[in-house]
Amino acid sequence: MYGKKIIEFLKSNGIEFGDIIKVEAEGISEEGELMPSTEANSEDIIILKMKNGYNVGIRFEGSKISKIRKGVPAHEFPHSEISQKKSLPKVTLIYTGGTIGSKLDYKTGGVYMLLKPEELLYEVPELANVAELKVDPLFSISSEDMSYIEWQGIAKRVHEAQKEGSRGVVVTIGTDTMHYASAALSFMLNGIDIPVVLTGAQRSSDRGSSDAFMNLFCSVVLAARSEIKGVGICMHKTSSDSECGFIRGTRARKMHTSRRDAFRPINEGYVATVSYEGEIKYLHNDVALQTQDKKAWVPLAGFEKNVALLKAYPNSDPGIIDYYLSKGYKGIIIEGTGLGHTPVSTEHEYYSWLPNIKKAVEKGVIVGMTSQCLCLLLLCLYGRVNPNVYRNLRLLSGAGVIYCEDMSPETAYVKLGWLLGNYDAGTAKKMLNSNVAGEINSRSNYRDFLV
Repeated sequence: MYGKKIIEFLKSNGIEFGDIIKVEAEGISEEGELMPSTEANSEDIIILKMKNGYNVGIRFEGSKISKIRKGVPAHEFPHSEISQKKSLPKVTLIYTGGTIGSKLDYKTGGVYMLLKPEELLYEVPELANVAELKVDPLFSISSEDMSYIEWQGIAKRVHEAQKEGSRGVVVTIGTDTMHYASAALSFMLNGIDIPVVLTGAQRSSDRGSSDAFMNLFCSVVLAARSEIKGVGICMHKTSSDSECGFIRGTRARKMHTSRRDAFRPINEGYVATVSYEGEIKYLHNDVALQTQDKKAWVPLAGFEKNVALLKAYPNSDPGIIDYYLSKGYKGIIIEGTGLGHTPVSTEHEYYSWLPNIKKAVEKGVIVGMTSQCLCLLLLCLYGRVNPNVYRNLRLLSGAGVIYCEDMSPETAYVKLGWLLGNYDAGTAKKMLNSNVAGEINSRSNYRDFLV
């Protein structure tokens, strides 16, 4: 926080946070926006946000400070009312929060959610020539705080936007669980005949290295101009600002905590790429991601919350399965090792998962198996499970475990919750390892391993 000397100087000179000032000290001269100081900063350091978006700290003692002009208060972004062109395709922007709609909180040093989605549009004036944009603020929360209830709310709003004539929909959302949401919406909106594009940001919108504005621009381009029909994620394809990639909603996964190209397609390549010039390149022939009879189409948005995602690992306690049985859970997805293993033929019987899995299946719980295999070089999960290769796999399959082909663990978890929320248990069991929304390929294409 700023010390007493700085606070008194600012007051006496009529300088407020957000004003543009000039600081000269020790042979340097910097202009920028006066920012509040975080609790971690020295009391004697003036914080400026420069034109390039980065912050710089300059010692107050010995500095010459002058006010250039009044600016926007530091706790706000400038707002932008886009000049709408009625001749352009209609696109609805559903705002739900996340890093793309956040900025730095100078009291804590962390980021907080903005409440006015129009603030996002200030830095993307190009959108005025792409679409007639309607901003629809649904809620403003972090993706880790979302539940299936919020996914259902998004699906409902997308359907409403479609009925109102939107040519496409963009959903801004937090990235941490974006791949869960994209899978859920892919199933809930299976059969929709417009592009539904989820996007977000790895870095908050007030940072010089923010990916928010390019991601937003490319997403709106896809929603307004692409031939895609269905749900997917549009984010940076590389760490540079060269292009964004569109990933099928049931094939995406966040593979890095902070890189701008954190999202990768799993067991499938990118569907399309989009440049900042608005050029779309289709990389798959099936750009119509989901196909169904459109007559009287409505979302199928039921969801069973009593489904668990478990990870098998050495020394893991199979009693965790009994815990979920005691809680009345109806489905379990296991993230197994390799081709879909759990500990089975152990030297110490209390480590074997097999008896507990048999008990769960006998009680009517649907148990699905996926793989946790990870390629560290490419930062991607790849491959498929197979119950026929090893004896232990055959034992698990014989016990009633359903092997989920090449689905990611997260997609399988969401799919089972969606199935149990919309169908009876028998039907859900049959559909779990059958393709519904592009989540399963009949065979592995190893060219997609090298995306």
